[in-house]
Amino acid sequence: MNQVQPVAEIQVLELLQAGDDKTLKIVYRQNYQTVVSFILNNGGSLQEAKDTYQETIIVFCEKLKQDGFELNCSIKTFLYSIGRRLWLKQLKRKSRFTTEELNDSEDYLPIEEDKTDEREEQFYAMNQALEQLGEPCRSILKDFYINGNSMEEITQKFGYTNADNAKNQKYKCLKRLKKSFFEVFNNGIVTNEELQRDL
Repeated sequence: MNQVQPVAEIQVLELLQAGDDKTLKIVYRQNYQTVVSFILNNGGSLQEAKDTYQETIIVFCEKLKQDGFELNCSIKTFLYSIGRRLWLKQLKRKSRFTTEELNDSEDYLPIEEDKTDEREEQFYAMNQALEQLGEPCRSILKDFYINGNSMEEITQKFGYTNADNAKNQKYKCLKRLKKSFFEVFNNGIVTNEELQRDL
């Protein structure tokens, strides 16, 4: 489905590839409803739709960074295509729906699987493992690795007597997370050895 790229879209792509956060936020808002509506119309909950759209944006940004990347359709069509493929993979995991049963509201491109798919699977498995972890481990790991809180801040927040105790708890939580991660990943998409290199 090749089409002439509008000048405005070319400029948007250049800004995105240069890492312009303001442009990314605009693109995010402009295409949110299209992808989310597709998922809601195809058996997904609002939370699943939001999570899949977040993942869609991550995949889109990773593809923009690839050498020689060219976009032969609108950004909207491309994001819809990524979101569609991600949701189809989730439905397959749940053994629900087939490609023929999907209710499409937009044109889409068949996107070939590449190395990004390995990252997508890891991202999905890590999210699932984190959700299964329970408290206080989930919050401790999120605070340290995602929110960038120091061990001193975590010690105070969770009421540990000192930073060493908090570190020990974080280490135990991390071991539980890795164990849970590999359990989620037991469908054999990627071997444990390959995953271990990325953890």
